[in-house]
Amino acid sequence: MKTQIRKTALSLAIAACVGVSGAAIANETTSAIKGQITGPNGNPAAGTKITILHVPSGSVKTTETNDAGYFTAKGLRVGGPYRVVVDSDTYADQEFNNIILNIGNDYPVNASLENISNIEQIVVTGAPISAMSGGTGPASTFTLTDLENQPAINRDLKDIIRIDPRITIDDSRGSINCGGGNPRYNSLTLDGVRMNDNFGLSSNGYPTIRAPFSFDSIEQVSAELAPFDVQYGGFTSCNINAVTKSGGNDVHGGVFFDYTNDSMKGDEIEGNEVDNGNYTEKRYGFNVGLPLVEDTLFLFTSYEKLEGVRQFNYDGLSSGSVTADDVSRIQSISQSVYGYDAGGMPSSMPVEDEKILVKLDWNINEDHRANLIYNYNDGNTISQSDTGSSRVSLSNHFYNQSAEFTSIIGSVYSDWSDDFSTEIRLGKSELDATVQSLDAASSFGEMQIRTDNGGTVFIGPDDSRQSNDLDYDTTTFKVAGTYYLDQHTITAGYEYEELSVFNLFVQHTEGEWRFFNDNDAGTSGIDAFEAGIADRIYYNNAAGTNDPNDAAASFSYAQHTFYVQDEYAFTDLDATIQFGLRYDKYTSDDVPNFNQNFTNRYGFSNQSTFDGIDLLQPRVGFQWYATDELEVRAGLGLFSGGNPNVWLSNSYSNDGITNISTQFRGVDLFNTANVNGGTPGFDVPQGMFDIVANTEIGVGDATVNAVDPDFEIPSEWKYSLGATYTTEDEYVISVDYLYSKKKDAALMRDIALQDSGETTFDGRPIYESIEGRSNEYLLTNVSGDSGDSSVISAAVSKMFDNGINFSFGYAYTDADDVNPMTSSVAGSNYGNIALTNPGNPGVASSDYEIPHRFTMTLGYKYEFVDGFETRFNLYGEAYKGLPYSFTFDGSDNTDANRNTTFGDNNWNGNRQLMYVPLENDPNVVYNMSADEINEFNDFIASEGLKRGEIAGRNQQNSDWFVKFNLKVTQELPGFMEGHKGEAFFVIDNLTNMLNDDWGVLKKGPFVGASMISTSIDDQGRYVYSGFNGNNANTSVQTGASLWEMRVGVRYTF
Repeated sequence: MKTQIRKTALSLAIAACVGVSGAAIANETTSAIKGQITGPNGNPAAGTKITILHVPSGSVKTTETNDAGYFTAKGLRVGGPYRVVVDSDTYADQEFNNIILNIGNDYPVNASLENISNIEQIVVTGAPISAMSGGTGPASTFTLTDLENQPAINRDLKDIIRIDPRITIDDSRGSINCGGGNPRYNSLTLDGVRMNDNFGLSSNGYPTIRAPFSFDSIEQVSAELAPFDVQYGGFTSCNINAVTKSGGNDVHGGVFFDYTNDSMKGDEIEGNEVDNGNYTEKRYGFNVGLPLVEDTLFLFTSYEKLEGVRQFNYDGLSSGSVTADDVSRIQSISQSVYGYDAGGMPSSMPVEDEKILVKLDWNINEDHRANLIYNYNDGNTISQSDTGSSRVSLSNHFYNQSAEFTSIIGSVYSDWSDDFSTEIRLGKSELDATVQSLDAASSFGEMQIRTDNGGTVFIGPDDSRQSNDLDYDTTTFKVAGTYYLDQHTITAGYEYEELSVFNLFVQHTEGEWRFFNDNDAGTSGIDAFEAGIADRIYYNNAAGTNDPNDAAASFSYAQHTFYVQDEYAFTDLDATIQFGLRYDKYTSDDVPNFNQNFTNRYGFSNQSTFDGIDLLQPRVGFQWYATDELEVRAGLGLFSGGNPNVWLSNSYSNDGITNISTQFRGVDLFNTANVNGGTPGFDVPQGMFDIVANTEIGVGDATVNAVDPDFEIPSEWKYSLGATYTTEDEYVISVDYLYSKKKDAALMRDIALQDSGETTFDGRPIYESIEGRSNEYLLTNVSGDSGDSSVISAAVSKMFDNGINFSFGYAYTDADDVNPMTSSVAGSNYGNIALTNPGNPGVASSDYEIPHRFTMTLGYKYEFVDGFETRFNLYGEAYKGLPYSFTFDGSDNTDANRNTTFGDNNWNGNRQLMYVPLENDPNVVYNMSADEINEFNDFIASEGLKRGEIAGRNQQNSDWFVKFNLKVTQELPGFMEGHKGEAFFVIDNLTNMLNDDWGVLKKGPFVGASMISTSIDDQGRYVYSGFNGNNANTSVQTGASLWEMRVGVRYTF
């Protein structure tokens, strides 16, 4: 007798880190069982009946083996347990029990049946498939056990998927960094329907402020970096795929409550005290699954509520770029000179979040089943807006961000015969997102004030939140069929997704004032603020009306997807190979308002959209069980998607004839007439208002954002090779290599600039304006090399019989790109990159590259009291910090004559990479004291910069970050049989609790550390002045660096 449930399949899913390889079958909400049944002599046991029972719900699925002895049962719920009965009229039956199915993994059941005379029935006990086997590309799968036991202090899937060493969670922003890819290129699906940030505004990747669904509603989650199944789409970084729980014939569920306050949070980092203020935070909720009709109709529902706080960091103070005296002086001037209360620096503010999920599962009959899922999330947070190691925002610059998200999903799974099955899915989601300054009622504008040490203080309502509202809805439809023909599994389908958007985003509708340092005069931006001399004033509004609602963008577009795939199972080799094609096509009937001036100037229309763009994506995947202990996988294919739709929205919002932008320079505020005779800050100059008011609707000539008529959807070729090996002692070892080559990467260009033909001595081109214009941004593609990435990962895991389990993982990442595309705003995407040539930035290390990352999990469970487990779960990570650059200070800011050092006027102003001079460099002169020059030279030496060269983009890295989290759980008696209580505590950043010098997350300045100012003299030499040594300091991310503890109780039934 030969019964084969491979050793890799029988290896327990020890810790999800073993999932650094493996699993991926489409954007699956279900799982599958498949295999081959043979007779005693290896002959195919054709016509053998296979019965699959889902024990909790009583659902039964039957099928028969084909002429080659193969069978496949798809559309099965994840989880279990399942019982599989192999019923033969010729040979002895076999039964497989306790099978647990994982999302995205086919569970292999292969059996060689014996003659009836030898034995009547064989019973085999299965175990969960290893999280690292069962697929063609690198992925990880996390089970309900992982979700319940890992130290997930935030009750967020990010707390779980970070166990995969290739996936880094930025604790200061909440973003998911997969293999050095842009977090905006990720996708999140719940039960097969996308729930990622479809518009592209959020740094956390969610459409909502926090995870859009309850943590207790999730049965399993997988993270896939390169699933070569053609049903996958909408991402190039990674896909996070979650499946919800279902009800069953037994009533089951739980309630929970957890709590923390300021006394359960650290208050010291590297010897410096941190004021957390006084606060309490609590979360509570419930989930329940039950039968409405036994064996037929089931309900699952969950509810979760957060009553919490948002805590704030003031990085500019910790770096020294801004001092407490700077802040005090600015607050005083704001009140006494401008009559405005700029606010303070609170430690925290209250926030809320509420989640509801309701799911119905209906077993229509043995061949058909359906489900319906309703999900709701409403939450808010407070944002400081402009933060970073050289910035400080006062509280009246903060804004409230709220999001209300609703989705409903319906699916039907049908088996029309043993050879043909289908899936139909329809989904609808709506988002209402509102962003408003905390001080919107004041009608004050934004003011940016530079300090002596190179920092910036922000007061007044944020310029981007003065008129900002977003609503969008998404409609999705899927129909797919699978046909089994001998060793072939043929899948084909069509998917449709339509996005309809209303976006009100008009910057500067209340105005923005900037006050710079004047190194020649020896005055600071604070001095200019006090004197009322503004270097820049910006004002935007709708042409003719000065009503921002008239400049809102409204548009929709659809994506059509067709795919076909053949998976072939070899008869003489325990392997499968799949070939597939995926075709995406975009359509839209909406275009931006036509701007004749733009068309005349540049020779093409501003009305280009994604309409008509398409992409064919071939993919191949291979999986081979070389032995019962060794699985080998490989694949190659083209992927696209995940590019934020907000980039397209920019062209609707900024057509140059509706949203009119104005800019004044060198303004004496108290000798300039303001609207309605008002005061600076509360009212903009009358001249700016009149320019907008006198612009005839439809004939304006303001700056434009446009899409290149030849724009192509960015994509990536991915190549993967990996293996999983289970030793005789059941150590599970996994290795994977993933190479991605970017194609047609997105890039933002200012087409109002052109190369003058002149260059500096270090090779930088000098740009000049076309017709005196600037900031005309074109969304286009990189011409030439778009960059690439290599990710090498390895992991080992083991579960021991004494209750101990462990896993250890490592990932090496080398990721390059041309433009990190960090923002939702066109001008920010153009300016948020350190470079020397804005027309051709070139390939360099990605902003998202984590070169080295280690992860580990360690678990132990023991019944110190008979019948009640005590569980200890430890998670640890260590990684080399994110990269950053050294740049010139203010080299891209225009003077009163609209001139810049290198001819490139952009909002950032500080992005030109710094030239590191020779000790006696003939091309550099200094307008600094001897002490400042010595300090500059000491900085060069301490950072190890190469003299006579331009500092490379992202050449520096922040310090290593090492962190451990701990969860301890004690089971307690329940009130009834089958019930159980739990008391637990979770410590996030145990490292910092043990020593305040440990567990400290640091980051370099955003875009670049602006170190020294430069101009160019008549001899073409750089003139250096105003060295800012403090800007070289990385800043401590306070919230992510302090330990925090939560205590809670949970009751399950």
